[in-house]
Amino acid sequence: MSPTVQQMREAQLALESPLFSDMAGDIDVSFEFFPPKTEKMAETLWQSVETLAPLAPRFVSVTYGAGGSTRERTHQSVVRIQNEAGIPAAAHLTCVNATREEVDAVARHYWEEGIRHIVALRGDPPEGHEHYQPHPGGYENAADLIAGLKRVADFEISVAAYPEVHPDSPDAQSDLDNLKRKFDAGATRAITQFFFEPECFFRFRDRAAAAGIDGEIVPGIMPVLSFSAVQRMSGLCGTGIPHWMEGLFEGLDDRPAARQLVSATIAAELCRRLYAGGVRKFHFYTLNRAELSYAICHMLGKRPAGEAK
Repeated sequence: MSPTVQQMREAQLALESPLFSDMAGDIDVSFEFFPPKTEKMAETLWQSVETLAPLAPRFVSVTYGAGGSTRERTHQSVVRIQNEAGIPAAAHLTCVNATREEVDAVARHYWEEGIRHIVALRGDPPEGHEHYQPHPGGYENAADLIAGLKRVADFEISVAAYPEVHPDSPDAQSDLDNLKRKFDAGATRAITQFFFEPECFFRFRDRAAAAGIDGEIVPGIMPVLSFSAVQRMSGLCGTGIPHWMEGLFEGLDDRPAARQLVSATIAAELCRRLYAGGVRKFHFYTLNRAELSYAICHMLGKRPAGEAK
């Protein structure tokens, strides 16, 4: 049976089954957090980690602020998660505002602390700069950074992928060529920028395969905490927002509980359709709020270890 026929059959089953009753829970999940700025935010982050830990994520990652502005807080969060929560933790690392020697020193320190996984990114321009420029003496781009990290140690490396094309790429083919260079340099997997329609991911997956990319590509899922915030983020990263989404969130600005119910439903349905198309690995952008991601995983059949579905 061809993969296409199998996917069509799975999709038909998904449409015919009552809601999420057919979800077997045979998925792998990972979660992304950002480093806290205050003690209260640190408490929220840790509560989120503790909430999601029973789902046995294959890893969690902690982001890196623009221009390397959160380097120390990222490091502290990553090490604490791995040491105290017992979850494999990945540190984001960028090329911005650092020489090769400085980046290598950070990477060596992570390795010495037992961190074996890096999310390697070119990074956004520092504050006050409209366009990215390599730092003098620094790594030129993500592929260059990956090659450098592999010289430091045998890290597991995740990278970014853009189903709707990176804003700095001239076209889709150039973007795919760049992704292939990252895999050729030693990347383990690619995690996509968030998107809101399953066909967006499937088209990208097919284009990547046609371009000779055979590495793991994991969809990045963004539960919507604030529709206006997602509009801003989408504008920055080139993500399209379906016309129907705005209507679903209309009138919910002052009703956070109702907004969360709508958000969880939209994201879970996206995941269900991705699952019907053969996807078994999902990466959730949590924004340090666990309940939405936990609820979506629950609907997908993912349960804490030892807990029956």
